Amino acid sequence: MQTSDFDYNLPETSIGQTPAEPRDSSRLLVLHRDTGDVEHRIFRDLGLFLRPNDLLVLNQTRVIPARIFARKETGGKVELLLLRKRDDLTWEALVGGKGLRVGKRVQVENGPSAEIIELLEGSERLIRFEVPIEPYFSQVGNMPLPPYIHEKLSDPERYQTVFSKEPGSAAAPTAGLHFTPNLLDEVQTMGVRVAYVTLHVGLDTFAPVNEDDPEEHKIHSEWCQVPQATADLINETKRNGGRVIAVGTTSVRTLESAAFYTSQITDRGFELNAFAGATTLYILPGYQFKVVDAMITNFHLPKSTLLMLVSAFAGREKMLETYNLAIHEGYRFYSFGDAMLIL
Repeated sequence: MQTSDFDYNLPETSIGQTPAEPRDSSRLLVLHRDTGDVEHRIFRDLGLFLRPNDLLVLNQTRVIPARIFARKETGGKVELLLLRKRDDLTWEALVGGKGLRVGKRVQVENGPSAEIIELLEGSERLIRFEVPIEPYFSQVGNMPLPPYIHEKLSDPERYQTVFSKEPGSAAAPTAGLHFTPNLLDEVQTMGVRVAYVTLHVGLDTFAPVNEDDPEEHKIHSEWCQVPQATADLINETKRNGGRVIAVGTTSVRTLESAAFYTSQITDRGFELNAFAGATTLYILPGYQFKVVDAMITNFHLPKSTLLMLVSAFAGREKMLETYNLAIHEGYRFYSFGDAMLIL
């Protein structure tokens, strides 16, 4: 297996630049794994493919306005992208600017100062603010849109899911952006249940794999949580013959991480338990899924860990064939793109 096995050519015109309005008017490509058949739908048709006793699992993370502008003591401009909070004052951050060594201080525009206290990988730094930065987010923070989106977002809430609740992500769990409150109500009226997990999304979402052998790639850890109530619903769904449908690769990774650390086979069958902590689970073709029966996902970057994950679920050749079909049919790709339901 080579990283080049997960490459494909995408015209720049296929990259979604603005979100669909309304949210559930985006297109939905339905891929049936058993037959290889493909259907072309609209996202609000989702209920046609769900059944009573199915369980939708949503990632309720909320994107923080993590892009912050500052100046060095010399006056030079600095851009900080906050990735992970270590404690009340300390954050892992991606920094843009020269000479940002340990001991250097920066002044956030209209906010507090901060000091570089440790060099991490590449342009990542550990920085310590003089006071907690969160109270300043409303005046200094900017929504950290992916680098391939060039249009300005008129409403920052369009880069949040309607069910976002737990602040902590540097990027949105984009498969969830297609849901509206009405659609969620509609599927629950059908007898589909909804459960929530949390995974705070880091920059690996956008990072291509640069190693020739994907198994040599180091995937960054992300914090995730499966509450006991969600674990109980999953166990009940499995026992009743329903399907666990993960919304987004972040939900997939969270559920499969919980299975890796907590699951067991009992006299009642498969049992998942609550889990909270960092995960470095890296899903490549050959992985045996323990929890997820179906998934909703967007279209991912070439040579990315997310394309490898969905290829593990549906088969690499079938996934690349489906991506090429989606390009031919005019689907929009990436964060503000259309969706795929893999059954």
